[in-house]
Amino acid sequence: MNDDDIVSLGLVNDIDIDHEGATVSLAFNAPYAPTELEIGNDIRDIVEDAGMEPDLRADIGEEHGFDQEVFPGVRNVVAVASGKGGVGKTTVAANLAAGLNDRGARVGILDADVHGPNVPRLLPSENEPGVMPDGDIVPPRSEGVAVMSTDHLMPDGDQPAVMRGPMVNNVMMKFVEEVEWGRLDYLVVDLPPGTGDASLNLLQTLPVAGVVIVTTPQEMAVADARKGLKLFADHDAPVLGVVENMSAFRCPSCDDTHEVFGAGGGDEIREDYDVPVLSELPVHPDFDSGSTEGPTIRDEDSPVKEELFDMVDAVADRIGEVNRRQVAEHVGVDATDDRDEVPAAVESD
Repeated sequence: MNDDDIVSLGLVNDIDIDHEGATVSLAFNAPYAPTELEIGNDIRDIVEDAGMEPDLRADIGEEHGFDQEVFPGVRNVVAVASGKGGVGKTTVAANLAAGLNDRGARVGILDADVHGPNVPRLLPSENEPGVMPDGDIVPPRSEGVAVMSTDHLMPDGDQPAVMRGPMVNNVMMKFVEEVEWGRLDYLVVDLPPGTGDASLNLLQTLPVAGVVIVTTPQEMAVADARKGLKLFADHDAPVLGVVENMSAFRCPSCDDTHEVFGAGGGDEIREDYDVPVLSELPVHPDFDSGSTEGPTIRDEDSPVKEELFDMVDAVADRIGEVNRRQVAEHVGVDATDDRDEVPAAVESD
């Protein structure tokens, strides 16, 4: 048996075969990731070809070392980070959360950028945070996505959050320990730019499934993105890949492409750090963070909607790849699999 099949990799938790059919329990933990859905469909076809009725259920348990004491109801904590501000990190985080939710996953987003909390602008909700009998905060929802932000705690939207380091830490710990997220497939965390307290606290407190690094092609942005990537790598947080935002401007009248901020920044990081470019998003007015109508990915008429869903699928696939690799390492085999490559549709040429 090959070392890259699901049995040798330790991905099969349990198989139950009787006269009525077959039940296969798999150690997958990236709900609605295209690659895992494909693997599941392949297994279903094989079982059906054998003349049995399959009942596939994806599950991952404590026996594989994935027990989470901090967020016991959250399967995957996905951090979205950038080396500097103004590169579209919050736009990527909000569209990622909404896209995963639209795919069918249970999703929450934590706005950890306490000094510039903009997530509620992209994921607006009509309700205020609720309070449980024990005092825990219940985050409001934006079309299914649970949203928690310091913006919800400010009486005036223009009021600055004037906080020093210890106060930032306190707010972060409050969001970690006193928010009732419920059961989530993904908790997207929009980190503040740079490598400050909030990022360090996250690494030291939460079981991070992976980090998405957002940059633009500009030389300064790429240089700062490298620093952020190095921070997460030094703390053993898996880097899922790079999203290169504002990669080019497509003229709506002439259909020409103009690389107004340079080119190749994401490719440079991929070559130097061996992490994939998950997506190259264009410069487009639909990404205006001042909009209160919701994220671009939910705009049926937006020409960049398909590219955003490609990004969502690429991130989910990478989370699945990282989780499967961790399971394989736990059982002591090589997790390399051709199907664990980032989809060509969203990988840079």
